[in-house]
Amino acid sequence: MRIGIISDTHGLLRPEALAALQGCERIIHAGDIGKPEVLEALRALAPLDVIRGNVDSGDWAAAVPEYLDLEIGGLRVYVTHDVKTMGIDPTAEQVDVVIAGHSHQPKIEQVNGVLYLNPGSAGRRRFTLPISLALLDIEDGQPRAQLVTLG
Repeated sequence: MRIGIISDTHGLLRPEALAALQGCERIIHAGDIGKPEVLEALRALAPLDVIRGNVDSGDWAAAVPEYLDLEIGGLRVYVTHDVKTMGIDPTAEQVDVVIAGHSHQPKIEQVNGVLYLNPGSAGRRRFTLPISLALLDIEDGQPRAQLVTLG
């Protein structure tokens, strides 16, 4: 199963991001959406799981949860916008994958048996950080992540 992971679009959904997410069976947006139109475009590609980030406000964002605790492909996947303010201990809670955005810094890291995945920012460029998203493949109950640089 291939899952597209995107974050920090800040209202800008690039054509390159849409192209990179083609063929994904599911998409997760890890917050700082910016505009509800971003969600509509992503839902047109695949089933969408989404959380609210610190820039998401207004009526459209009120119903968007702050975090998700998902079961995908036999794995427990916890989605939060900012890993530094996460309200759980992923190791103690037996989480397999933590997905977070906020920092705009793409990163894949394994800590105490938990895969931490930050897809980076797919929206407007910030500082000298790359514009990116991630793909998460789950095969035989094992997660494998890769970063995709856009543009």
